[in-house]
Amino acid sequence: MFPIKKIVLAVFLLCFYVQGQQEFYELRSYELTFRRDSNILHNYLKDALIPAMERQGVEAIGVFREWRVMPDRIYVLIPYESMEQFLKIKNGLINDEVYVDSARPYLKAKVEEFPFRDYTSSFFIAFAGMPKIAKPDDSARFFELRTYLSYNEDALRRKVKMFNESEFEIFEEVGLNPLFFGEQLIGEGMPSLTYFLAFESFEKHQESWVKFLRHPEWIRILNLEEYSNTVSHIETKYLERLPYSKL
Repeated sequence: MFPIKKIVLAVFLLCFYVQGQQEFYELRSYELTFRRDSNILHNYLKDALIPAMERQGVEAIGVFREWRVMPDRIYVLIPYESMEQFLKIKNGLINDEVYVDSARPYLKAKVEEFPFRDYTSSFFIAFAGMPKIAKPDDSARFFELRTYLSYNEDALRRKVKMFNESEFEIFEEVGLNPLFFGEQLIGEGMPSLTYFLAFESFEKHQESWVKFLRHPEWIRILNLEEYSNTVSHIETKYLERLPYSKL
């Protein structure tokens, strides 16, 4: 038998290794103000922030507009390989001279011209069952952002387990194409998880969800006692990809 200390160390290293393979995600939401120049934000994202983050090794930054909502609400999804990368970039942008120059119209805009009052930001760790972001097909035109709130941390743990062990396979079978699944670490509405789906059209979205709800494996696990009362509230937003999005 292995000594207890060696077993504990091996388990710790395994957990550290697995977590190290899971990405982190920042999801920003900007609600634009009527009769303000939204190009101040769009040009900042397109010409300053995204190129600067790409120079730091961050790829596949997604930019989306909420579907049929006024005023415009813009979502920016940023994947990070690690917390260290997040902190390095957050603290390092100001030292990037190309970024500072490109961002000047945004950073120096007058308060009465600025296109939004503030933005919200949430931070997630990827699920073990989907540790990396997946780039959607170019044919994807319709996106769904879903957040599940749980009444306590154990309920959330059980719902995450339900996804990792059963639901991912069903999603693949019925055409629910995820970009990411993340457990929220920081942000409004805790404890919760969020996931992002891509579709060719609204019609494909509807077809896939009907197939999911009728899938025999979903019906089976839905009635398991282990997964009862895991979700207390669901929030759904529909999005469209902006032309300069990298996702």
